[in-house]
Amino acid sequence: MAETQQVDPKTERAAAKLARQISAFSEAHGGAEGQVAHLGERGARIVLVGEDGGWGDVVARTTGIAELAVRKAGITVHEAFDGEFAAKVRTGPYEWSRMAGIQVGGPRND
Repeated sequence: MAETQQVDPKTERAAAKLARQISAFSEAHGGAEGQVAHLGERGARIVLVGEDGGWGDVVARTTGIAELAVRKAGITVHEAFDGEFAAKVRTGPYEWSRMAGIQVGGPRND
């Protein structure tokens, strides 16, 4: 018999809400992959990259909630944001100007 792990209702609701957001992103971008990054006391960031190169993120209160959310959403999860996964991200003029900031006359990064 398989072991079942009990998840408290508050954690379950938080993960389900994030899973819906992840699934909506995935549907809007032709599929998605992700990576869970621990943010310390602030929780965990789920970085999402769509099949079309679009990207976004959502933040969970804990790494456990983030991991449960990506499992519920059924997306592929990478250990790190590098290599082929990172190469899928497509950036446009807005992102480049934000990354450059005031150095090249882009919007300030305050």
